[in-house]
Amino acid sequence: MNNWEKFKFIDLFAGIGGIRIPFDELGGKCVFTSEWDLDCQEMYKANFGHKPQGDITLIDPMDIPDHDFLCAGFPCQAFSIIGQMKGFQDTRGTLFFNIAEILKVKKPYAFLLENVKQLRSHDNGKTFAVIEKTLKDLGYFTHTKVLNALDFGLPQKRERTIIVGFKENLPFEFPKPIGIKPKLKDFLDPEAADDNSLKASDYIIKRRIKKLKDKPFYPSMWHENKSGNISVLSHSVALRAGASHNYLLVNGTRRLSSRELLRFQGYPEDFKIVLKHSAIRKQAGNSVPVPMIRAVANEILKTLRKNKVELRNKNSSKMHKDNELSL
Repeated sequence: MNNWEKFKFIDLFAGIGGIRIPFDELGGKCVFTSEWDLDCQEMYKANFGHKPQGDITLIDPMDIPDHDFLCAGFPCQAFSIIGQMKGFQDTRGTLFFNIAEILKVKKPYAFLLENVKQLRSHDNGKTFAVIEKTLKDLGYFTHTKVLNALDFGLPQKRERTIIVGFKENLPFEFPKPIGIKPKLKDFLDPEAADDNSLKASDYIIKRRIKKLKDKPFYPSMWHENKSGNISVLSHSVALRAGASHNYLLVNGTRRLSSRELLRFQGYPEDFKIVLKHSAIRKQAGNSVPVPMIRAVANEILKTLRKNKVELRNKNSSKMHKDNELSL
C-alpha cells in the first residue's frame, strides 16, 4: 500500500500556487492546474515549471486527469464584504458548482476548499447550507473551520473558511494555533525603507499622524479603515487585491514591497518574482496564507495515513512517475 507517500492532486483556481506548495512538500504530484488570470499564470509557470490551463468553465471534467485529492481556493469576491456579498447571484459564486461537477465525475478521495470567513454567514447561512448539501449529496463527509493566519506564524490577521472533505466518515481535527506570536520586524525588508517608489506622499503621512488617537510604536502597521480611523498594529490586517496603496503603511510612511507582501502570505524566499509590483500586490491580496494551508494539509495526510486509507488507484506510484514525465 502506498499510504499516501505519493499521491496525485489537482490545483484549481490556483492563483500563484499558495495551496500547491504544501501538497508538493508532502509528496503530492500536481497533475492538473487551472487559473484564468494571465499574470498569475506567468508567476505560476516561473515557480512551478508549467503554465496552468485557463478558465475552468471551459474545461470538460472528463479531460482532467484522475487524481486522489482536489485543492481549490475558489473565487471569494462573491462572498466577501469587499465584494458586496452577492453570493450565488454573482457569476464568480457559481464557480463552486464547477468544483462539484469535477468531484462528481472524477471522484477523488479527499479535497480542501478555501474561501473567505464570510462564506459561512452569507445570506444568513443559506449559501453555506447549499455548499454543504451539495458536497454531502456527492458522497463526501465534510469538516469546516475558520482559521486565522496570525495563529500560524504570519504577521497578518487573515481569517479564512477551510472545508476538508473525505469519501469516508473519518475523524479529523483542524490544526491548533502554534502559540508563537510572529515578530513584524522579521518580515520587513530594511532596504525597502529607502525605496522612494513605496513611500506615501507627505500629505498622506501628515494626515495619518493627525488622525492618530494612540501613541505609535515601531515597527508597526498603520491601518486605515473605511471610516477613516487609524489603527497602529503589531501585525497587518488582511492584504487586499484591489485596495488603495495607502490602506496599509509600514510605520505610517511606506507601502509593503513585493517581497514583503509575499512574506506576509508565507511564500518562501526563493519564490520568483517576475512581474511588476502592481501585479504582485493583487496576487498577494488574493492568495492563501501558505503556513496555514501547510498545517491543514499535514493534518489531512496524518488522518489518511492513520486510518490506513488506500489510494484509489493501486498503481498510483507508477502513474505518479508517468505524470512527472508528462508535465
